[in-house]
Amino acid sequence: MLRVLMFLVPLALSVYAFIDCISTKDEDVRHIPKPLWAILVLLFPLVGSISWILAGKKRHGSAPLGRAQGPGQGRAQWVAPDDNPDFLKSLGQDKDRDGDKDGGPDKDRGRDRDRDEDPKGD
Repeated sequence: MLRVLMFLVPLALSVYAFIDCISTKDEDVRHIPKPLWAILVLLFPLVGSISWILAGKKRHGSAPLGRAQGPGQGRAQWVAPDDNPDFLKSLGQDKDRDGDKDGGPDKDRGRDRDRDEDPKGD
């Protein structure tokens, strides 16, 4: 089993590094041109892959919540629904709409109580 892992781990690392290298934008590549990085990863799979991962690509760190990562990158960070005030307000609005449609939630409860009191329905 260990022999298989010693073959598969470097192979998977090389495949990942090569695909990451060829799919990276040219302006995000550091130190040497992208075609040379791809050749380096293919010719020297272990060393080239590790070099690409550590030094070849500009890595964009995560920004604090509520702030963009850089100029022109106004992507909003994901917020859990229970922490999102807009989502919580929309739940209240949905509840109000449902209550107006059928006369309110208490109408159904009254029907259920009537059935419990008179099981025969007479």
